[in-house]
Amino acid sequence: MPSPLVKVTPARLAVFEDCRRRYRMTYLDRPAPPRGGAWAHATLGAVVHNALRALLELPAARRSPERAAGLVERHWSSEGFRDDAQAGEYRARARGWVSRYVEEHGAGLGEPLGVERWVAAPIGGIVAEGRVDRIDAATGDDGAREAVVVDYKTGRGVPSPDDARSSRALALYALAAAGTLRRTCRRVELHHLPSGTVASTVHDEASLGRHRRRAEESAVDMAAADAALAAGGDPEALFPPSPGPRCARCDVRRHCPEGRAAAPPLAPWALLAP
Repeated sequence: MPSPLVKVTPARLAVFEDCRRRYRMTYLDRPAPPRGGAWAHATLGAVVHNALRALLELPAARRSPERAAGLVERHWSSEGFRDDAQAGEYRARARGWVSRYVEEHGAGLGEPLGVERWVAAPIGGIVAEGRVDRIDAATGDDGAREAVVVDYKTGRGVPSPDDARSSRALALYALAAAGTLRRTCRRVELHHLPSGTVASTVHDEASLGRHRRRAEESAVDMAAADAALAAGGDPEALFPPSPGPRCARCDVRRHCPEGRAAAPPLAPWALLAP
């Protein structure tokens, strides 16, 4: 009898590979242990995503740079920022980012195939699923209907085409979008609003296959650990910590002595784009 397909999101796989203890505390422990407070960079990213989502829900004729900036105000939150002055600075920056983005890309936005679209499709031994920021329509060289995965970024690093190509999350989104929409989906793009950079790549069957195989391998390990825990296995043995510098920004570090010893905590605003 074939093994059941394992449902995975890119985020869940990434957490499992990054630190099994964090994975267990985030996805398996019930009740889930309390997590850390808000991060300013995550708040900022959510504001920008929400503003762009709301903009794309409007008729194309109303998607002006000024309206985009106004939607930042509507969705603004100051959670995680150092103080009102810092929050005000980044609110102004976010207004500028989205208004410039709409000014530069507005004509090409058209009517996306999906905005914050949930996609899911069986791929080999897994069901890849997740929520995609935006899925654009495209036409291939042969005239076939295609889809393009777009992921917004607001962080410190400016992405490159290599980042887009090496992103397993984008590759899994492309595979899931292709299955959901019944369109070829090879192009994936990272849109970095602070710099205005668009980093894109076009996958082929080989590159998508490599991402899929690595995801399947991790998913098998993840499902086995989940099942062993459900059968009464030792949570500490099945899900050991992986202490390192990244523990400085872990949301469950308060419950992890090894993580607290590995790195001092970062300020909630430390990861904002400079």
